[in-house]
Amino acid sequence: MKKIFVILIALCFQATLFAQDVKQLHENARNLMHKGDFANAILILNRALAAEPGNLELAKDLGLNYYYAKDYKKALEVLVPLFDRNDVDDQCFQIAGDAHWAMDEAAAAETVYRKGIKKLPNSGPLYNELGKVLWTKNDFTAIKQWEKGIENDPGFAGNYYNASKYYYFTTDKVWSLVYGEIFINIDPKSAYTPEIKNILLEGYKKLFSDADLEKNNKEKNSFAVAFLKTMNKQSALASAGINAESLTMIRTRFILDWDAGYHAKFPFKLFELYRQYIQEGLFEAYNQWVFATAQNLPAYQTWTNAHSKEHAALTRFLQDRIFKMPAGQYYH
Repeated sequence: MKKIFVILIALCFQATLFAQDVKQLHENARNLMHKGDFANAILILNRALAAEPGNLELAKDLGLNYYYAKDYKKALEVLVPLFDRNDVDDQCFQIAGDAHWAMDEAAAAETVYRKGIKKLPNSGPLYNELGKVLWTKNDFTAIKQWEKGIENDPGFAGNYYNASKYYYFTTDKVWSLVYGEIFINIDPKSAYTPEIKNILLEGYKKLFSDADLEKNNKEKNSFAVAFLKTMNKQSALASAGINAESLTMIRTRFILDWDAGYHAKFPFKLFELYRQYIQEGLFEAYNQWVFATAQNLPAYQTWTNAHSKEHAALTRFLQDRIFKMPAGQYYH
């Protein structure tokens, strides 16, 4: 009996070491991947998978490394068998779809994204990728996918980015502004943030190109109607032109009127952020960051030099907080 007990302890110890070895191999492979050494990462991941063939994270990283190494067929060989697993995640479908896309197999990519959405209907990244595939085919139902992504996964930035761009090039005067500003707050360091800041500045010019926003309003959506009505009250402030300074005044008055008329009906995280900036004395700095950087970068730099305290406080705020839209605040 004592001998059996010793053997069991030895086996447990061996299994623990085995698991630790696989974990270390995985960590080593990820370090190599981050350094761009995909060939060695693939070598190590294959060894780790041989030892632990059911490990989803190992298989996913192996597929990703094959993708980065531009061996798209091998990536698919690894990833496709994972699709029917109960623990499969959206990244498996996303990488596989992107591999098809990289091989100019748009139809196959679309099929993979749709299959992923069917299995994981709350995946923002999959709606985003499907929308992009449809857009390349001039299929304007792409916006429905981005909207679905915003509704089902409000914390993911990509759908806001694409939806903002889409609406900006239509007659819309509301959703490009709302979605664009949400995007730059979720991902303020994105390479796409300067592009969206420019859309926001030009979008406000487009908004106030109508002398009477209510009279010429064609929106039926109740949130959008409320937004336009409240903005219309600020039209006189736009008479000197649209810039960071006038938009600070317009948007300060907007949030005060919105709180009085619509806050209870349409609680909205973005507008709560306005309130927080106003309360902390940072709303001017925030509007400078959003609009002046797009309008005139040298002028913005001059402003930051003259308002170094406010600029430093805003910078700390942007670095320290995580902005995420909550579920249940989708009004489109």
